[in-house]
Amino acid sequence: MKKLISFVCCCMMAANGFGQQALGQRPQVKSPVVNNDGTVTFNFFDPSAQQVSVVGDFNEISGQTLPMTKQDNGVWTVTTKALNPELYSYSLTVDGQRFVDPANSYVNRDISTLSNIFIVTKGNDDKGHLYQVNNVPHGTLSRVWYDSPTLGQQRRMTVYLPAAYDGKRSFPVMYLLHGFGGDETAWGDLGRTSQIMDNLIAEGRCVPMIVVMPNGNPTCNAAPGWWHEGMYVPDGNAFRERGAKATMEESFMDIVRFVDSHYKTISKRSGRAVTGLSMGGGHTFGISRLYPEEFDYYGLQSAACRMPRDRQQFDEQMARLFASKPKLYWIAIGKDDFLMQMNTELRQYLDGKGYKYEYYENDGGHIWRNWRIYLTMFAQKLFK
Repeated sequence: MKKLISFVCCCMMAANGFGQQALGQRPQVKSPVVNNDGTVTFNFFDPSAQQVSVVGDFNEISGQTLPMTKQDNGVWTVTTKALNPELYSYSLTVDGQRFVDPANSYVNRDISTLSNIFIVTKGNDDKGHLYQVNNVPHGTLSRVWYDSPTLGQQRRMTVYLPAAYDGKRSFPVMYLLHGFGGDETAWGDLGRTSQIMDNLIAEGRCVPMIVVMPNGNPTCNAAPGWWHEGMYVPDGNAFRERGAKATMEESFMDIVRFVDSHYKTISKRSGRAVTGLSMGGGHTFGISRLYPEEFDYYGLQSAACRMPRDRQQFDEQMARLFASKPKLYWIAIGKDDFLMQMNTELRQYLDGKGYKYEYYENDGGHIWRNWRIYLTMFAQKLFK
């Protein structure tokens, strides 16, 4: 027993030593530095590097790099032009290899790509302020397992409960669906859902609501590393060759029934909204046709909304949906989005049938910067 205790103590001391060693070797530079004029300075320490650059979504041209200049002390540096208020992502390229910034602890995963993030804000009324954590009442973000009889699985989703949720008063629910390659963590991490909702609710700009972010991959129970398949490399195609017992749309009411039975919800059409980006927009498109009287608000964000070849069934579904008079059918997409033609064809169909919908188009393409905007806009339209 004494030998075992000594062995454990040695392991703990070694672990602590490695941790302290890592801290001691960490470059003593600050990066990024958001300057008062809105410019941002990046710093990276590597005296042996031959070429270093920054690649970020703040660049005007996709894939454009900002070359860094090496100082006499071995620190590479570059400063951007003044940036608009926003949440930005970036990485470093060092002698042709991509790295996250070792001086920046804030990292997001998008499918299998890791990127650093930072926020620029200039006032209380801009996007940067909306996306950051402010001194307001905070909701609760939880990872929740539920049973899906339709898929025959225990599955995981993320649930946001507003600060006012106390288990007594009932709240409406927005179901928020991710895109291809995403999972139940995507909207919370990349979409800044809890920060956006906390701030919108605190400012009185939207109704307090529950937000449910499920995993939309019917062959995956949860995000990579969080279910029994372990730490596989996420690529958006995991285990698709297995097939599934049902589609996401066919199994969707399992989620709704679980939420209504485990939380205080307004468990009727007027208290439910569903929206999603890209693949999740396609799921929303399908859900609206399968369950036209279960939700009052539908939001298609950069949606993969291909109309099926069986036009007779599709016509009947759409006729039933719009005859039920949903309060909102909303389509949003960027001008440069590769799914623009698909969305244009859907709008032409809706126009031809005289079906009422709202449309929002802005700059940009198939990017999280737009989807955060669409979430902000859609949330403010609900349950009023």
